[in-house]
Amino acid sequence: MVTEAEGEPAPPVALADARPGRRSATVSRVLVLNASYEPINVCTVRRAAVLILKDRAEILEHADQVLHAETFTLPRPAVIRLTNYVRIPRDAHARRITRRAVFARDRWTCQYCGTVRSSLTVDHVIPRSKGGPSSWDNIVASCAPCNRRKGDRLPAQIDMHPRERPRAPSATIFVHVATPSIPPMWEQYLAA
Repeated sequence: MVTEAEGEPAPPVALADARPGRRSATVSRVLVLNASYEPINVCTVRRAAVLILKDRAEILEHADQVLHAETFTLPRPAVIRLTNYVRIPRDAHARRITRRAVFARDRWTCQYCGTVRSSLTVDHVIPRSKGGPSSWDNIVASCAPCNRRKGDRLPAQIDMHPRERPRAPSATIFVHVATPSIPPMWEQYLAA
């Protein structure tokens, strides 16, 4: 940014966490709601602050910390709402099949044995070699031992059926993918 009077670059606005010794607030996440209060994204604190300062969003929930700039102080946002409605295609979440999205949909739990493991794999319920598609209703999270045991067989052949019928996830699944843990103050906005 250049000031008109001097033609020199202006110093950037530095937003920092108010508590000394803490990690920068810009690495934390902020839940972004559409103007209709529908959760649509997760962003950094820095991006949320920019949206607020440009009057493109408002703070609905904030943390105890504050962000400091040279001339003002801003509560650290935790949940923001866009002031203008952004049209999101309703089938956007149905198109993106990723490993993390499958794990989040299945709550990081093996759908065959029910154990929660960090070494999850993705399993096609009906194997691709048997004509099974790579779609939400044919892919589940599976621990490595269950995936090896099932192998290239149909569920009926080995009597291994998923605990829950696989399906396309809700749009909020990508909020769960974008952040490792969901803060309690986000729950009320993700419940619907």
